Amino acid sequence: MDDLSALARQQLDDARASAHGRSGHLFLHDGPLRQSVIAMIAGTTLDEHNTPPAASLQVLHGRVRVTGSGGGQELTAGQVAMSPRERNGLLALDDAAVLLTAVTEIPDRDHRKAATATVGAARK
Repeated sequence: MDDLSALARQQLDDARASAHGRSGHLFLHDGPLRQSVIAMIAGTTLDEHNTPPAASLQVLHGRVRVTGSGGGQELTAGQVAMSPRERNGLLALDDAAVLLTAVTEIPDRDHRKAATATVGAARK
């Protein structure tokens, strides 16, 4: 069992020591499920990136702003939100640590897409 508070403190210490002002640790990997603690020093950003099929972001410490085409959303310690479906980034408004929970694939959706493609190809 992992202690999220201890992981957040460790990643914040590592972020403060990093030239990039951030640090992350993937601590749970079970099939398509991933959980990571990411720490960022105030003013540090994670550039916009593609998103997984499903994800949530919980702020463990500090304040962050999820950035992207939708304008952005500010989250503070204790808050949790679904990750936007479009490309997004993250800005640390204070020294912050977040828990990112992501599902990297959804087999039912992937299976339906493959089945649809197969049926479509068979009709040609």
